[in-house]
Amino acid sequence: MGESIRFLDAASLWTHLVGNLVVAHSEIQATNGFQHLPASAISVAMTFDSKTRKMNFGPAPAVVLVNPQLGENIGMAARAMANFSLSDLRLVSPRFGIEMERAVTASAGAVETVEAATTHETLDEALAEFHFVYATTARPREMTKEVMTPEQAAADMHTRIGRGEKVAILFGRERFGLSNEEVSKADVIISAPVNPAYASLNIAQAVLLVGYEWYRPIATTLGMETQELAAHEGPGLKMTNTKPATKTELYGFYDHIEAELADAGFFKSKDKQPIVMRNFRNMFARAGLTEQEVKTLRGMVSSLTRKHLRGRKTDG
Repeated sequence: MGESIRFLDAASLWTHLVGNLVVAHSEIQATNGFQHLPASAISVAMTFDSKTRKMNFGPAPAVVLVNPQLGENIGMAARAMANFSLSDLRLVSPRFGIEMERAVTASAGAVETVEAATTHETLDEALAEFHFVYATTARPREMTKEVMTPEQAAADMHTRIGRGEKVAILFGRERFGLSNEEVSKADVIISAPVNPAYASLNIAQAVLLVGYEWYRPIATTLGMETQELAAHEGPGLKMTNTKPATKTELYGFYDHIEAELADAGFFKSKDKQPIVMRNFRNMFARAGLTEQEVKTLRGMVSSLTRKHLRGRKTDG
């Protein structure tokens, strides 16, 4: 079920959909992945370790899981972290006897994040070195505290980390989240715009949602890289082993098909021929043909013409 390549996301899952539908569906369910949005300029120095396939964009928020109950949830949270270049995982009072082997399995390749996770007896101990803390919760709390969306919180994190602060994000238990006492230890609350009648997210979903917003402003690519192809540099039409057709190629195609249509008696009126061809050119101009597509279309026209001519010779 797990991918051996790190940083698997929804965009790469869709790439693998054809021929692997069942596996891709299970991956989406496990990650609750999101597609990347357009990348903007990177704001911090980036390094790349080709051995571990791990990209480091510099200082980043720590993820603090309070009293996690299942190893699988720790592993899936670690996987979500790896999707968005987060690596500092802290576990506060995990359930006694929790099976970390299951966390490793559920991490789907983000083993380093799981193995490097630190364990703390108390929340105070886990947060001691941080300057600013965000608490994630869907429930309204009866306390005076600023509430931010994940997008707003991510922007605030970048600002604070940019001036040298260390920040952490709190995530609560699988069953009931963070207590009021734990939320009170944070500086702000992060609450996502979800269906108010069904606002429940599991731990990995919550980590992924906030991690995505953190990573989006510093992302330089879309989707996954493979041994054969690099990740997409941004959104838009992607052309493999071809390029847009030149005007010379397009005009040659237009002249070719006009001549063949005229020879076949397509134009019923000589006066309307220019209008028909103008519509024809506009239609193909909107298509944004590549040079290979023009060659294919001209080959199709030539093949049909040869068959037509063979038929006329046979009739004669």
